Amino acid sequence: MIKNLWAERTDRADRADHTDHADDPDYTDWHEDFTAERARRAALGDPDWARGARLPKALVRSIQRFQVGEDGDGAQLRAKADGAGDPVYAAAVALFVAEEQNHARLLARLLTAAGAPTLSGHWSDAAFVRLRRLLGLRLELLVLMVAEAVALQYYRALRDGCPDPMAAEVAGRILADEERHVPFHCRRLREGFAPLPYPARRAATLGWQGLLGAAALVVAYDHGPALRALGVPGGAFVRAVLGGSGAMAAAMDGRGPLPGAAVRRPGRAA
Repeated sequence: MIKNLWAERTDRADRADHTDHADDPDYTDWHEDFTAERARRAALGDPDWARGARLPKALVRSIQRFQVGEDGDGAQLRAKADGAGDPVYAAAVALFVAEEQNHARLLARLLTAAGAPTLSGHWSDAAFVRLRRLLGLRLELLVLMVAEAVALQYYRALRDGCPDPMAAEVAGRILADEERHVPFHCRRLREGFAPLPYPARRAATLGWQGLLGAAALVVAYDHGPALRALGVPGGAFVRAVLGGSGAMAAAMDGRGPLPGAAVRRPGRAA
């Protein structure tokens, strides 16, 4: 069974010595965090692709679809962030987009190592992108948070359940990034919702949880064979996705605390 990632991450944050991004009056700390992570990635380098990867067909098909979802130039999100009036936040968003593009690159290299091609597109990603492009920054981030919450559980399942060491390593790197992305977006959404009355804020996060539940069901069905190969039945995957949504929603609408800074974990590639 997949553990509640949000609770696990919060426990680590409570124990760790770190700077609290929630106390940062602007996004300087977040920009520094993304910049430091970029330098750390460069120093770490890529996995040893020459080792190759052995993946069952169900996992190949699943990873191909997630690779499409990670790919993209992020131009719409960056433009909306540029228009928000905070250049430091906009710069942090640009670094976030670069991390997502790196995820797509890692997954593409993993597929190549397994002797599989990438896909030119997938209906689920096309629908998701169209929806996001119709929205302003606040609502686009809400939709983006659906993908982030699903990704947390998917990459954890891939890291912990895949017998191929290269695939597990790639999933671990991506998962560590996603764990940092969630509080980054939660903070911005909390600020965006702050001027609204509480009933409107709560309605927004309840709607987000409903959309998340629907997305989790679609992923559990569409990626069912791969999840079962990883030892995660579809129902368990949906419960895990929804299990972490309450704390995320509370962080976004102001009912609960914001998580602190990203937690560095010695010995784990991130």
